[in-house]
Amino acid sequence: MLSPAERQRYRRHLQLPEIGEAGQEKLLAARVLVVGAGGLGCPVLQYLAAAGVGTLGIADADKVEASNLQRQVLFGDADLGQLKAEAAARAVQRLNPAVHCEVYPQRVDLTDVRDLVAKYDVVVDGSDNFPTRYLLNDACVSLHKPLVSGAIYKFEGQVSVFNYQGGPTYRCLFPQPPSANEAPNCDATGVLGVLPGLIGCAQATETLKVILGLGEVLRGRLWLFDALSFQTRILRFPRHPERALISLDTANAVDYAELCHAPLREVTARELQAQLASEEPPFLLDVREPAEYEQGHLPGATLIPLAYLPERVEELPRHHPVVVYCRTGRRSAAAIERLQEKFGFDNLLNLAGGLTAWSEEVDPALAPAVA
Repeated sequence: MLSPAERQRYRRHLQLPEIGEAGQEKLLAARVLVVGAGGLGCPVLQYLAAAGVGTLGIADADKVEASNLQRQVLFGDADLGQLKAEAAARAVQRLNPAVHCEVYPQRVDLTDVRDLVAKYDVVVDGSDNFPTRYLLNDACVSLHKPLVSGAIYKFEGQVSVFNYQGGPTYRCLFPQPPSANEAPNCDATGVLGVLPGLIGCAQATETLKVILGLGEVLRGRLWLFDALSFQTRILRFPRHPERALISLDTANAVDYAELCHAPLREVTARELQAQLASEEPPFLLDVREPAEYEQGHLPGATLIPLAYLPERVEELPRHHPVVVYCRTGRRSAAAIERLQEKFGFDNLLNLAGGLTAWSEEVDPALAPAVA
């Protein structure tokens, strides 16, 4: 039975015969895991909390940066430097104190995904990388959970619901992850600020439909949106039995390689400052794009964009420390993984926090280069 306060808060739901009190009780009892509290996760969390979804799991390892505020609407200046998962949970609690938040300030990987997904009724994928998307799909297949998926790129977005009532899975539509050179680099690519709000709201809509059993869920259908033309399309795709059976137990672990590596060796901005002042400073490798490098870089750094590393690997020393950096430390971490796994390097260190940390702790003059 709903309390008087709940009846008042959710009155507009109760007035819909398709939802009513029974439907609202379903929402209050539901458990939804949202992976990624960024551009997509923020509107998803906002609207699921406002709708009265009883328990929200929030998984994200990142911290709030100034560049997030253009589109990640749960956060403000006061949240800068805070863990996104924790800041998002606080925002959800302000919005609807009755919602219970379970916070996971970590990157979901192969070691914990099964236990994590098992706790929830629906999984919403708001991640920004392909290894996590495949990992979540395979976990949902293993545990028979629906996966509400969203993705954005510049001015375009897409939404679908996978593994729902015997429907197709993510692998039915995208059998294999793209190569490192084919995958778009979210850290270096712009995005229209309102776009994740539109796509995240669509994901929240599909999540509520799944919980309530309402309407025609985007099962076997991919909804595409172009903000520049404001046109939408729906592409239908079938279930491929062999692809649909791929789970955590049968998948090729290479698909999750970026999530399963050993911890990288890192150097802090202050430590690097001291090393650069020594008689034998490390070799500096900048793996950003040329336009980013031109805006500002560490003195003496060699620019080799991430996509060109394989063909220019001979330019790197193998018997002298090499510090790899980018804007935040994510692309440089990927570069180190690739160099270690494919070319056998053992002398690489990642600049923790990238140029952002360097500009905050050592040289504020580089701040425009990381804005």
